Amino acid sequence: MSTFERYLTVWVALCIVVGIALGHLFPGVFQAIGAAEYARVNLPVAILIWLMVIPMLMRIEFAALREVGKYWRGIGVTLFINWAVKPFSMALLAWVFIGWLFRPYLPEMQIDSYIAGLIILAAAPCTAMVFVWSNLTKGEPHFTLSQVALNDAIMIVAFAPIVGLLLGLSAITVPWETLVLSVVLYIVIPVIIAQIVRNRVIAQGGQAALDRVLGVIQPVSLLALLATLVLLFGFQGEQIIGQPAIIALLAVPILIQVYFNAGLAYVLNRVSGEQHCVAGPSALIGASNFFELAVAAAIALFGFNSGAALATVVGVLIEVPVMLTVVWIVNRSKGWYERGLPERTPAAELDGSH
Repeated sequence: MSTFERYLTVWVALCIVVGIALGHLFPGVFQAIGAAEYARVNLPVAILIWLMVIPMLMRIEFAALREVGKYWRGIGVTLFINWAVKPFSMALLAWVFIGWLFRPYLPEMQIDSYIAGLIILAAAPCTAMVFVWSNLTKGEPHFTLSQVALNDAIMIVAFAPIVGLLLGLSAITVPWETLVLSVVLYIVIPVIIAQIVRNRVIAQGGQAALDRVLGVIQPVSLLALLATLVLLFGFQGEQIIGQPAIIALLAVPILIQVYFNAGLAYVLNRVSGEQHCVAGPSALIGASNFFELAVAAAIALFGFNSGAALATVVGVLIEVPVMLTVVWIVNRSKGWYERGLPERTPAAELDGSH
């Protein structure tokens, strides 16, 4: 990880302070930014989201989908966690903690919005940062690439229905046209642009040229994320100052779902007989979130001032330290994991067949 990525939590914390301060000093500026909308899409945020998402999607090679069959056990486990467990487990945790246990300590008018933000966060599987986590666990790179490519393809068609279903079950009104527009703006179009640019760069200079381009634009992606957070906290400042425990309370269900989903994916891979180099990234993909998309969707659906936007940002705040602890657990438990696997021939280990 680069130094900038390693200290993402520090930068997010600084954005909280800077955003709150600027929101108090220049309220008119933030009101003007918030009003810069067209068809319920905030234009400054849309630009920042594209700067965030497109560099990350350029890492994805959809041709890697042909590798899916080679790692079918790990792929199956991760898909099950990402699409059949994580959004629904987060909805349950949000209802229990935010809607019930913590309700007396949170602003009543924002309860449904907080729940919505947590659901949106869990419905978007992680993309770019997964490559970092996989590398730190010595994960199988072809599995990681094929799994991320498959998740991105599924997300195009599954994100809106899952979010709409769970928000509906939570009795949270969601404008479907805005949700679909968010998917088109923040998934479909960025995927198309990213793949066009990726293919052209590779055609002109090969993988080395792509690596150079990614090295240049990756900081732009993170800076755009931090700029978005400054704007968001400029609008959220009064609420946070009034009840600073909000962030800690919202972090509780996120932490539980991360460790629950990572642990479940890890154990299911072991039970299925998958190798540790696949189980590690499978657990990490199952636990982490595409928080850039979640922030964009929450702002588009509920606005800068919403509890939903704040809830997704809490996911950004704790992403790096929490995922590093999952990496540590996966690495330290490798001996235990492999003692439970059946014997394999060296040939089978090399070609990925089980």
